[in-house]
Amino acid sequence: MQNKKASAITVLDLSTIGTFTEYFIVCTGYSTPQVQAICSEVEDQLYKELKREPEHREGRNSADWALLDFGGFVVHVFSEQARRYYDLERLWRNVPRYDIPDDPEAVLSGRDDTRLRASGDCS
Repeated sequence: MQNKKASAITVLDLSTIGTFTEYFIVCTGYSTPQVQAICSEVEDQLYKELKREPEHREGRNSADWALLDFGGFVVHVFSEQARRYYDLERLWRNVPRYDIPDDPEAVLSGRDDTRLRASGDCS
């Protein structure tokens, strides 16, 4: 995802509440081509590394929201405006949340104070 400049990647851990999936992975793309490129990258990498294909796809040609359902986890790629509107992080605010830095190299090299943040309550 980060290879295609996905931004504000957040993992919501739904495994403790017995829902239809264990994780939501939410990220932002800033244009229709970028949303599509992020989806393609996710699909390509998961197939290449794990031979996994999505069980279901939605909105791939949409400029606002694309969804890739892999069963145990669902990837949501939003435009900036749609992410604010649907606000999945607020909807699922009582589950553990992991924010992944936009530049993981900065964290590894110590150039940035950003850290993988885990929290049980994101209200």
